[in-house]
Amino acid sequence: MHNDEIDLRCPQVVADNAAKGLRLRGEFGRGGTEIGVARATELKNREKLAPSTIRRMVSYFARHEVDKRGRNYGNEQNPSAGYIAWLLWGGDEGRAWALELKRKIGNAPDI
Repeated sequence: MHNDEIDLRCPQVVADNAAKGLRLRGEFGRGGTEIGVARATELKNREKLAPSTIRRMVSYFARHEVDKRGRNYGNEQNPSAGYIAWLLWGGDEGRAWALELKRKIGNAPDI
């Protein structure tokens, strides 16, 4: 399979999660870094991501899995910073999508 046949734009549900993360971050003033905000903006706009970005997403989710055990994770009224950050990177669907895509692209270089 050629690299150009793989859609590097995230599914709408991932874009929606990222948009929700941005909204909650704006509302509560916490969660995520500037990089997380930049990633969320790319996802929300369904931009074509570079293979290296997909790999970074997989790494992010692997490192931050522990955040799901934090207090107020998933609480919409008072969301934890970890929950907001997780959404910025596309949420659970973002993780599933990035893992699936990483399997397809392997170590493909950025073009």
